[in-house]
Amino acid sequence: MRTFSLLKGLPVFEVKTGNNIGEVCDLSISGNGKVKGLLLRKGALLKKTYLIGIEDVASFGWDGVMIEDSSVLTAIPKIDEYTFESHNRLTGKMMMSREGERLGLLEDVYFMEELGTIVGYELSDGFFSDVLEGKRVIKTDEPPAIGKDAIIVNVK
Repeated sequence: MRTFSLLKGLPVFEVKTGNNIGEVCDLSISGNGKVKGLLLRKGALLKKTYLIGIEDVASFGWDGVMIEDSSVLTAIPKIDEYTFESHNRLTGKMMMSREGERLGLLEDVYFMEELGTIVGYELSDGFFSDVLEGKRVIKTDEPPAIGKDAIIVNVK
């Protein structure tokens, strides 16, 4: 299990050649709360963003993400799904329980790398609350309902 904040900025290496082909910059998340893939920023001066499907990742290491071949990179058309920090961003979105309880603002997600399934959410109630009480982590087995104004989850 891993959080997005640990993945962000990791280099992506091609196993066949050993070349560093870019770095992880975001997650692509489907409307039913499943991680579809990693967004990769590639290039020195004019950086382009590509999508790597979660099924195309050979392994997730602590120091880098490995893919078999750079042919798995796909150019990103207009993203209709959600990302964690870019287009249709989920960071900072209000999370509510199905019972109507305000849980906090989304800061990070915990997901199973091999499956792309989100299993937990790290929430914030603001800087001072985080310092005094710490951030809150909630776990869920069911997919969330992601809307324009809030994310609704069934809390364990």
